[in-house]
Amino acid sequence: MDARKANIYKFLSGDKQYIIPVYQRIYSWEIEECKRLWFDIVDMQKKNKNGHFVGSIVSITENDSPSDMSKFTIIDGQQRITTLMLLLLALRDYAFIHREEKSINWKKINNSFLKNPDEDDDSQYKLLLTETDKDILISLIEKRPIDENLNSRLISNYNYFFSNIKNMDLSLQDIYEAIGKLQIVNINLDRTSDEPQVIFESLNSTGKELSESDLIRNFVLMGLDNKQQKDIYKNIWRPMEQLFRYEKQTLLMDRFFRDYLTMKLARIPKLDKIYEEFKMYTNNCEFSTLEDLCKDLYMYARYYTNMIFEQGSNKNLINLYKKIKYLKMEVAFPFLLKIHYDFERNLINEDELVSIIKLCISYVFRRNICDIPTNSLNKTFATLKNEINVDDYINSIKAFFILKDDYKIFPNDEKFSSALKVKDIYHMRIRNYILSSLENFNNKAPINIENYTIEHIMPQTKNLSNVLKKELGKNYETVQKKYLHTIGNLTLTAYNSEMSNKSFSEKWK
Repeated sequence: MDARKANIYKFLSGDKQYIIPVYQRIYSWEIEECKRLWFDIVDMQKKNKNGHFVGSIVSITENDSPSDMSKFTIIDGQQRITTLMLLLLALRDYAFIHREEKSINWKKINNSFLKNPDEDDDSQYKLLLTETDKDILISLIEKRPIDENLNSRLISNYNYFFSNIKNMDLSLQDIYEAIGKLQIVNINLDRTSDEPQVIFESLNSTGKELSESDLIRNFVLMGLDNKQQKDIYKNIWRPMEQLFRYEKQTLLMDRFFRDYLTMKLARIPKLDKIYEEFKMYTNNCEFSTLEDLCKDLYMYARYYTNMIFEQGSNKNLINLYKKIKYLKMEVAFPFLLKIHYDFERNLINEDELVSIIKLCISYVFRRNICDIPTNSLNKTFATLKNEINVDDYINSIKAFFILKDDYKIFPNDEKFSSALKVKDIYHMRIRNYILSSLENFNNKAPINIENYTIEHIMPQTKNLSNVLKKELGKNYETVQKKYLHTIGNLTLTAYNSEMSNKSFSEKWK
């Protein structure tokens, strides 16, 4: 290991290239991180400080001979070096536009810190990012047109820096000097004597900088040779990541890995131990190669994203996924992953799959109506796969639910009906689900509940009209209090304001 202090210009100067390997996450710094960097630069220059430490960059030497360009793989620090490249890009472009300003040379920035002018193809770029990020950064360097609808932090952060340079908090010369004062510690590793995975984990031991899914990806791919890394990332891992939509990709992938492990292990990993549990799982899993494990992850990720995004080719399943979303049934995902897998293996047919999902929905919904605490549901669904008898699949699951009592009970029709009649439905989080289900049951022309409002047939006002008091009877106050927000007093209407506090007889005209 060789650790040296350097400024950014020294780090980037010379015929060298830094490569972000495929197992690293895509560029993820937000505007907030860029604001802090910009504040530090302005503050440093205005207070005439000698320098500012921005962190460490850990790399592995891939090629470092006198006759060839030096190439390094970055295993930690890619976010800060990418952000600094965006800052230099914005400075170069502003200086190019304002070429009358002679204090800095845009060509020097371009040919010393952004590109290797004597190299060809990808080798001409100082920094190569992964996948889509790579193309976007190269387009920025080459000033190529970029789709204005493209959602990318590279573009938004570049625009942030360009805007701040344009606002002239500092002169171009001051900005250029300030960037040169930014200090890093460059830690360079030797593959033959250092252990990159161990060092990487040590650098990210708090789990704050990288998500659990980031750590898992790095663990899976880092130990492979370059060809295996690229093949598995391109053909399996990246397609899996793209199943999870951009805006919430990290959050949803963390949840997926937790639910995947719960399904495999029949127990629930702690939120901050998903990565550690995954590593232990790989030591004793059923897969002989990491490629087979990745294929399995990709398969289950398809089931998972179909459920959370309510998509797929089967309309019956999509409708059930919508109900799952309304009921916020994430606790059931580990078991639902299992039955989707068994469906694809032809252990159950489509009707049986639908029947099992409906059974799970009914279980969660009935318990909600009957006010049975939900804190046991995650453990119930985590272990439910152990109850499956493949020779009598459906009945074994039904038996599990029927035989449960106490806090795991499946409320029967009598208990459910009694609870539903007096339940305060109006203030329930799932009230729209309930009313929509009732309205659209066997309805050949389903309605969109969002186009309607909820009307209290017996109005909420305490100042009931004499007609309403008479219709409700002498105990009208007790009746109103007991039934006001119950299912029997609620309906959907597009004419809520017209109905107002009218009597029953007037509303039904």
